[in-house]
Amino acid sequence: MSVIDTYAGHLLTNYSNNPRGKYVSIFLVRRIESEAIFRTEGSGEPLNKEFVHAGSSANSPVVQRVVISKRKQTAVERRTGRELLRSLNLLFSTKDGVCSLNANNPCEKCIDCMAYGYAAGGGGAQRSRIITDDAFSLHPASLIIDTKTFNAPFDNTSPWLPAQKEGDKGKRMTGLGQDEYVRPQAIFLDIETLHDVTPGELRYVLGNILRSTRYGAISSRIGKVRNTIAGIAFSDCELFSNLELTQHTYDVLRGNADELEFPLDERAVVQAVGEAALALRKRVLGQVTLLPSNDIGTLIEELGILYGDEEQLRNDLQATTRSYGRNLPEA
Repeated sequence: MSVIDTYAGHLLTNYSNNPRGKYVSIFLVRRIESEAIFRTEGSGEPLNKEFVHAGSSANSPVVQRVVISKRKQTAVERRTGRELLRSLNLLFSTKDGVCSLNANNPCEKCIDCMAYGYAAGGGGAQRSRIITDDAFSLHPASLIIDTKTFNAPFDNTSPWLPAQKEGDKGKRMTGLGQDEYVRPQAIFLDIETLHDVTPGELRYVLGNILRSTRYGAISSRIGKVRNTIAGIAFSDCELFSNLELTQHTYDVLRGNADELEFPLDERAVVQAVGEAALALRKRVLGQVTLLPSNDIGTLIEELGILYGDEEQLRNDLQATTRSYGRNLPEA
């Protein structure tokens, strides 16, 4: 029996339009593996940052933390999943083409539309059952950000363009600017909460998280991120916030030291997230089942086997699609 089958009582058997109060909280450690830029838009914009208490105590000093906005996280993972669905021919056609994001053209039938939600101009809508919030850096911004100067040299790799004709004095490059970036090995903590999902949808969302590797701006060259599942909890209500988890984890890791060291051992962070989740669980007015670390490890192994077998994966995704009462797209 698989791990998900063991906990099937905490999931829906089939998709339901009516809320059933079954939640799955996935605690994530997002570790930056290269330089990364998390900003609203545009080159030269500063990183997204917020002033918050460093730890959980009201007496804890106020620090500035870097923020990854909620949309910047799930948009990446959603595209990862849609790429998979497209490769397996599990995106439906519409009157305006094939199901696509940000084009007012959802098919309203595929796993992506049904799990992550959609809003069509014609009036149809599906609320996302993947609940997200901003992710906060574990360290203060002052420890994990730096500034880089960039330029746009000419073909001769020089900032000077030689005179092209007699009397011309040449030209100096003007494409000069600066970007704030997050340093490698910085860590962000995040909780993705799944509401009323089926076993197939849970496998799909977990696969999207673990297979997504590039976040933020200029992701074709920087923004490499490794996602680690630090914990999973089943409950009958939403749990605590990303900020609470970050502050409690900060307290656990800092201990009696004046400042949290950088960089940190990721294994120590995962352990501290578990301790923080256990402490915060006491505040939750509801039923909560935290998965043991052994079950999480086994679950990830099972996902690796599933995603390594194209036929088995196709069958699983097809079964999830049929559970919505939809016929599969024609090949």
